[in-house]
Amino acid sequence: MAARPCAAKHSLEERGGASSTGLKGCRKMTVLVTGGGGFLGKAIVEQLRARGLAVRSFARGEYPALTALGVDAGRGDLADASAVEEAARGCEAVFHVAAKPGIWGRYEEYHAANVTGTENVLAACRRHGIRKLVYTSSPSVVHDGRDLDGVDESAPYPERYEAHYPRTKAMAERAVLAANGPDLSTVALRPHMIWGPGDHHLVPRLVARARAGQLRKVGKRRCLVDSTYIENAAEAHLLAFDRLGPGAAIAGKAYFISQGEPIPMSDLLDRILAAAGLPPVVRTVPAGVAYAAGWACEVVYGLLGREEEPRMTRFLARQLSTAHWFNIDAARRDLGYAPRVSLDEGLRRLAAWLRTGTGGST
Repeated sequence: MAARPCAAKHSLEERGGASSTGLKGCRKMTVLVTGGGGFLGKAIVEQLRARGLAVRSFARGEYPALTALGVDAGRGDLADASAVEEAARGCEAVFHVAAKPGIWGRYEEYHAANVTGTENVLAACRRHGIRKLVYTSSPSVVHDGRDLDGVDESAPYPERYEAHYPRTKAMAERAVLAANGPDLSTVALRPHMIWGPGDHHLVPRLVARARAGQLRKVGKRRCLVDSTYIENAAEAHLLAFDRLGPGAAIAGKAYFISQGEPIPMSDLLDRILAAAGLPPVVRTVPAGVAYAAGWACEVVYGLLGREEEPRMTRFLARQLSTAHWFNIDAARRDLGYAPRVSLDEGLRRLAAWLRTGTGGST
């Protein structure tokens, strides 16, 4: 599906004051956000619009909320090179946020969205002389099924992956970082487990399964995990945008992003459920049993050609039973990143949003 043509420049009214991170005099800069209607994409769009920047979104669906923000919202498929090129026309920077997430699906679909789509974004940047590309990656690109205890960006890519999502995201991240040069500056951010008001995937799924009595904790180890409140994740992207340029300290690098407050996975799960007014999960499944169940589900679903996501996969079992928290010193040093919203405050806002269905950001 082709994206509809967009004006090369937009002169939009200023919405809010200038950010403390700068960009003075850039009120007419046009910025493209792929996946602008998604959870993280929309938060980035909102922060860009608060600076008074002109924003264009490129996504598969229609998002009236973006139009209400004054965003030039185009529709299209990342795998369509001509649509991506048209969406990028006249833009001076790109936030490439869109991706196919999840733990189940055909490899071809993941490759088309995450790898081919990223290659198309890079090609569009070169075609139009776009100088900055901020890419949303994932910490799962370095997850090899074992504990990740406070690792930093020196952690290597594993030789094999147990799911198509991390495999294709790693391929895309490598392409983005390799593309960094004097004409196009690139950076990759790896925000971990994003949550908060406006989330229509992770939190609602947890709540629904808890209410149905389907949630189990995996393993008895109290493995620490990181997470990222939505506003902090979005701000990290803008901080990278501000500092990105030829020869910049962050150019061509990847950065872990999180709250910097790792807690046991079981505690995080219970606190999210508490925000929804639900009791903690008391039942536990041994990690080995969960892994075996995930393997069995993958075999059965594969043989039957079922497209819906299984309740368990090998990758999910590993994620739920291992530690994955990260050293974010590099982000603090190079990006000036410091999570503004704490874990406790974020959970308070989440609880308010879950009660009202409209938000809890005050």
